[in-house]
Amino acid sequence: MSAAPPAELSARVPAEVRGAGRDDVRLMVSRGRAVSHHAFRELPGLLRPGDVLVVNTSATLPAAVTGRLGADGAGEAVVVHFSTRGDDGRWAVELREPDGRGSTRPGPAVREGAVVRLPGGARLVVAEPLVPGSGRLRWVSVICEGGSGRERPGVAGLLERYGRPIRYGYTERDQPLAAYQTVFARPEPDGAGSAEMPSAARPFTAPLVAELVGRGVWFAALTLHTGVASAEAHEPPYPERYEVPAATARLVNAARAGGGRIVAVGTTAVRALESATGPDGTVRAARGWTDLVVTPRRGVRAVDGLLTGLHEPEASHLLMLEAVAGRAALRVAYAEALGRRYLWHEFGDVHLILEEEMPY
Repeated sequence: MSAAPPAELSARVPAEVRGAGRDDVRLMVSRGRAVSHHAFRELPGLLRPGDVLVVNTSATLPAAVTGRLGADGAGEAVVVHFSTRGDDGRWAVELREPDGRGSTRPGPAVREGAVVRLPGGARLVVAEPLVPGSGRLRWVSVICEGGSGRERPGVAGLLERYGRPIRYGYTERDQPLAAYQTVFARPEPDGAGSAEMPSAARPFTAPLVAELVGRGVWFAALTLHTGVASAEAHEPPYPERYEVPAATARLVNAARAGGGRIVAVGTTAVRALESATGPDGTVRAARGWTDLVVTPRRGVRAVDGLLTGLHEPEASHLLMLEAVAGRAALRVAYAEALGRRYLWHEFGDVHLILEEEMPY
């Protein structure tokens, strides 16, 4: 695809810290092999009335909690990344080691039955791998001490009291949870949410959303609770819980029938929407778990465009981008991004992939 971006192109702090606001990021637009460069605030002028932006409403959880190995809590320190809650009440987690800089590195291998002590008297007991043959994410049972009547019970309360957003080494310092919430985030009563932010939607602000609506662009909401990323191994995403409401299915189908473009805001929105789309391209209300991995061979059925961040060459998300844009066009775009020094990762610049404009 392209060379990996140099370290200085990692966005180390949020846009509002280094600039004027969340929407103070750059926007690269690809139409086939034609690439143009804009400010994100120009997005309303790049879309058409009748287009639909599909957004993920999953809220980001403070999913990182520091604990210690051993039933007595006397073992080495570990950082627990809570990834995905199972139907049986267990959680899939990743255990990582503190790296001394506020971020983490891959953690120790642990046996089934190992115990991690967490703050507030909670503990987790390690069970089998989430995916057989891969020990990075493990199912765990979490035992929490009862809190006061004002506190949320279980893991939701544990994260609320002791958790913090997951942070990787390319960022400069911890940020408040609010920095990891998008304008579309809707916390759920049961505490469900995403281990990591659906970051493509981060640059949107309420005034920008209002301007888009005023220009005739529609918004369609769905939910996909994203698990932890594979920061080092770049594995495909594990199964994730999603929901595409009936209202979203109707809006997307009607817009496509009327000539509107369906632009997914983020790879999570693509995964959820495509999971609810049949071979005939019709979107239907759906909910449950999806293990769909969108590849060029599978292609996309409902999505005409994609707004996304910039991904490293090994990232599995690039297969999805190829399915939308094509490999040749993606090569051109990423060469442009490197040459123009776009910023990578969740606090960085964004890339809008649209259908190629054909001459008439």
